Amino acid sequence: MTQVVKVSDKRRLSGRRKLSVETLGAPEGKPVFLLHGTPGSRYGPRPRGIILYRLGIRLITYDRPGYSGSDRNRGRSVADAADDVAAIADALGIDRFSVVGRSGGGPHALACAALLGRRVICAAALGSLAPSDAAGLEWSLGMADSNVRAYRYAEKDLAALMTTLNEQASQVRSNSQSLLRTLGPELVSDDKEIIGNVALRRIIAENHAKALSETADGWIDDVIALGHPWEFNPSTITVPVKLWSGSDDVFSPATHTYWLAKEILTSELDVETGAAHFGAVEILPEILAWVAGIMNIEPHISRPSTRSETVPVH
Repeated sequence: MTQVVKVSDKRRLSGRRKLSVETLGAPEGKPVFLLHGTPGSRYGPRPRGIILYRLGIRLITYDRPGYSGSDRNRGRSVADAADDVAAIADALGIDRFSVVGRSGGGPHALACAALLGRRVICAAALGSLAPSDAAGLEWSLGMADSNVRAYRYAEKDLAALMTTLNEQASQVRSNSQSLLRTLGPELVSDDKEIIGNVALRRIIAENHAKALSETADGWIDDVIALGHPWEFNPSTITVPVKLWSGSDDVFSPATHTYWLAKEILTSELDVETGAAHFGAVEILPEILAWVAGIMNIEPHISRPSTRSETVPVH
């Protein structure tokens, strides 16, 4: 079910900004936010409904600002995701919840864990980047040239970044699989095998197409946010965190996950030998089972909506 949640935004004349939200799985289940990658949308890869029902999970996804059905929040930081997730939870009448982020969604999930206090029961970051200003980390070491170039543009040449991503988004609108084809030469063996799965390749391509159907603004803002200070410190996280990475990941190198594990004292580290970036899609059901196990111990309750309003979309 898709809903539009309207959140406060003093910079807009209307005072409101919309976020498009999707919920699936067990309606009365344990609420878990799944934050999509970069670029991505609320329709990104996720387990089938029957798996969510078996786990007792109510999965909540949304388009980050600037993607598909969500209004842009120009100049947003990674930390700003926490306010959006909290506003969605308020609108849905959810008090406590867990958060999982994949790829570009990983840092945003960690922001929720760091900034939302007792509301977050646990979190997981799969194939996540570390902060660009991470002390002692050679941030771009082992990273694919396309990512290195994009983050360099985000730091030093925003015009070049916008031109590059707008051109790629236009190509995706013409052919949904164009981005996967562009990334093809940089994919390592495990990623090639996963993308070689026709059904999964179609899901990922359709996700790219929906994310970029109208504009590349969300993609541009994601890269800028991820390539600049996150405006929170991962070391302040005190809830259980699962950190997963593939040892052969060239888009978010495993060294980033090792760095996060050293900073987050409550984390569990899992670096899978031979896996790569898209392995995060395959491991997701196992991660959600880990989340469900922790949530079976911690209470999660519903409460009346407060700060935001929600409008069903049929």
